[in-house]
Amino acid sequence: MIQVRVKKGEAIERAIKRLKKAMDKEGIIKQLRADRYFEKPSEKKRKKSARARSRARSLARRAALAESMPHI
Repeated sequence: MIQVRVKKGEAIERAIKRLKKAMDKEGIIKQLRADRYFEKPSEKKRKKSARARSRARSLARRAALAESMPHI
């Protein structure tokens, strides 16, 4: 469980920002969004492979760009 202690004289908005940052780091928000509705296992696999393909394309694009740029 994530806890954020509000320091004396600290603005509540600042503490909420720290809480949101901690929740994002733990992956809680992503998990809540994923659990809003039931997703079939086949759909989960399809999304997972689509993310992997996208990530691979992005890495390949970066590698090609780095290769074509002259090193200074």
